[in-house]
Amino acid sequence: MARAEFTYRGKTLIELKTMSMKEFSALLPARARRTLLRGFTEQQKKLLKNLKNNAQVETHCRDMIIIPEMLDKTVRVHDGRNFLQVIIQPEMLGHALGEFVMTRRKVVHSAPGIGATKSSASLSVK
Repeated sequence: MARAEFTYRGKTLIELKTMSMKEFSALLPARARRTLLRGFTEQQKKLLKNLKNNAQVETHCRDMIIIPEMLDKTVRVHDGRNFLQVIIQPEMLGHALGEFVMTRRKVVHSAPGIGATKSSASLSVK
């Protein structure tokens, strides 16, 4: 079975890559559209410049909206402790980079200590 070609709001990848930023932002939801029309920050401009030159880039810029020129690139996004690798795919268009790197981990507790419960309070500490 042949895989259907990817489209975003009725536009193919080729059409998306040839669009201007204003035309592309018209396809996005309101929050992402407003972010793009407001313009890129200096950090975001630096990220785009580095993506054009390098194959893999590290960034703290989690609020960067994924645009068509970023497709098929590898970005290492900071999660607060480490840089985690994200390969940008067409389904990610219009989302922020930070959505694909979780910042919270599951908390795992061990057994309670001596004195933590009424039954363990009477145990010998020795």
